[in-house]
Amino acid sequence: MAETKNSTYESIMRDLRARKFAPVYYLMGEESYYIDKITEYIAGNVLKPEERDFNQTVMFGSDVSAAQIVDAARRYPMMAERQVVIVKEAQNLRNTDAIDSYLKNPSETTVLVMCHKNGSIDRRKKLASAVEKVGVLFESKKLRERELPGFIETYLRQNGASIDPKSQQIIADSVGADLNRLVGELDKLMIALPENDRRVTPKVVEEQIGVSKDFNSFELRDAIVNRNVFKANQIVKYFDENPKSGSLYSFLPMLFNYFQNLMIAFYCPQKGNQDALVKWLELSSSWAAKDYITGMRNYSGMKVMQIISKIREIDAKSKGLDNPNTPVGELMKELIFFIFH
Repeated sequence: MAETKNSTYESIMRDLRARKFAPVYYLMGEESYYIDKITEYIAGNVLKPEERDFNQTVMFGSDVSAAQIVDAARRYPMMAERQVVIVKEAQNLRNTDAIDSYLKNPSETTVLVMCHKNGSIDRRKKLASAVEKVGVLFESKKLRERELPGFIETYLRQNGASIDPKSQQIIADSVGADLNRLVGELDKLMIALPENDRRVTPKVVEEQIGVSKDFNSFELRDAIVNRNVFKANQIVKYFDENPKSGSLYSFLPMLFNYFQNLMIAFYCPQKGNQDALVKWLELSSSWAAKDYITGMRNYSGMKVMQIISKIREIDAKSKGLDNPNTPVGELMKELIFFIFH
């Protein structure tokens, strides 16, 4: 999952649950989900409920200076072993010199949490090296598309539910990589599951998330992989008539990712071996490798190169380049025709 050179989300949470607290946590990155989860755990578990009124402070980077943060961190806890100071929107701090100085000798009774979203500090700067010397510097990165099914499966398993690979992919393709939204949808699925059957199936996904189990990006990809011309055109027609269900803009990255990986698969020394392909392509499971073995059987390396080039062309046209008025639906049909012919 999300990680930095020294710290992963899992290792940080493991230490927190063991009540091994660092004097400072600098949580930064594009993916807010992990930043929020770590911060919420610290806010809810470091102090006892009766200690929080006087020993837990929440500040905002746009409203305070670094000196004010340091003043709060230097205070002694009141009738408690330690205090917690949480700074949200730390990316809005104008100057961090006072924090740099504080980190040379941080208070042993303070847990300082800096939440820096939508970006990261330069690791070459003084602040980054100062944090790494005494505490935790964590960068929360966006998950890559191929990591989403694994995240979905793990999240559901940890909450007592199971899911099949097809449903994983349907959810990943339809919801996308915004983990806060994704977790919200998974929570909604789990609430709808009966106590005696905690399985997430395509039917459950269709009912709860509103993604058709028969006409979705997963089924389109599957039809293309298996050269099922009739089914692929059925799905494209469905999306053309039901634009809220899906569009070219969401499918192009998925198809580009598949054919790009398929091109790489041709260079695998043991391209007919599922386990070898899993390692070669860094896939989440051997189940995922089957589509690449099928793809290499149905498309030549030269055709795959041509398809990748065509996807780039269609992407440019969809954004208006050399295309004054061709509708998105026609561009989808043009791409599908090219792939199969």
